[in-house]
Amino acid sequence: MMGQVDRLWYGTGRPLWMLWPLAWLYQAIAGRRRKRALKANESEPPLPAPVIVVGNITAGGTGKSPLTAWLAALLKDEGWHPVILTRGYGARATQYPLLAGPDTPASQAGDEPVMLAAITGCPVVVDPKRVRAARWAVSQHLGNIFICDDGLQHYALPRDIEVVVFDGERGFGNGAPIPVGPLREPRSRLATVDFVVCNGSAVEGIEHPSQYVMTLNPTLLRHLQTGKTRPVDWLAGQRVKAVAGIGNPGRFFSTLTALGARVNGQAFPDHHRFAPEDLNVAPGEVLVMTAKDAVKCKAFAQDDCWVLEVSASFPDHFKKSVMSAVAGIRVSSPSE
Repeated sequence: MMGQVDRLWYGTGRPLWMLWPLAWLYQAIAGRRRKRALKANESEPPLPAPVIVVGNITAGGTGKSPLTAWLAALLKDEGWHPVILTRGYGARATQYPLLAGPDTPASQAGDEPVMLAAITGCPVVVDPKRVRAARWAVSQHLGNIFICDDGLQHYALPRDIEVVVFDGERGFGNGAPIPVGPLREPRSRLATVDFVVCNGSAVEGIEHPSQYVMTLNPTLLRHLQTGKTRPVDWLAGQRVKAVAGIGNPGRFFSTLTALGARVNGQAFPDHHRFAPEDLNVAPGEVLVMTAKDAVKCKAFAQDDCWVLEVSASFPDHFKKSVMSAVAGIRVSSPSE
């Protein structure tokens, strides 16, 4: 069942049309903040490393983190040493910047930073002020290229490459700005970005010379407590209690169903703080969750809890285009 936000923003029509004055105000404030940040950047010394920003112009989850992980792996294969910058939604660190690792508590760093650290093996620096995080990473010699996860509207951070991600199922939603619809920025913003990535399928109405479809492929099941793995075809015929606190839980449930599981899905808000009672299962069910949710549940999950691991894939020409763009702005060689 679609959540309330899905119904209001990603369904048909604009039931919140009476909030248009707030939408105009939101756009005006966002525009002024962008201009101030861009002007302030002119007086700041440039960062001594390229910056790739991954983000979206719509609110909610679109698949930014899998793309960030894919970019990190690509850059590592090409000899670079990537550092991931992130705000760390829900982070409650006592001080910033925070270097997050696979064992950092998600309550301290946020769920996505801990997940990205575990998946990529890259340094992940958490800080609401991404410029401060980048300069600290430089001072610590953590790497020589930055990937900023969910940083498109964080204009205080200079950037060399911008990648916008869309959920292929949701697209622009009802096409209205927040709070009437899901748009953080107008569609015209796409004219200034370098790449557009659509998660799952192309989005109608996007005209961009460099747009690509990202496919998320389920790769294996990992037991949350022991780390042992099973092939995804083990799910065929299984009764599965699936929980998801992500931007589009329905996509996760559909993936499990396509693998042959008999799914009892329970959706939670994005970045939900799970409690033990959220993971209760009926007799004969196994529990399956996303990697993003798993980092918050390991301390109290029951024995029969599995994590579905996924990986992003792209056509080869996207890899070539990304690396060509990086080569065009590099300020130092990967070996430096």
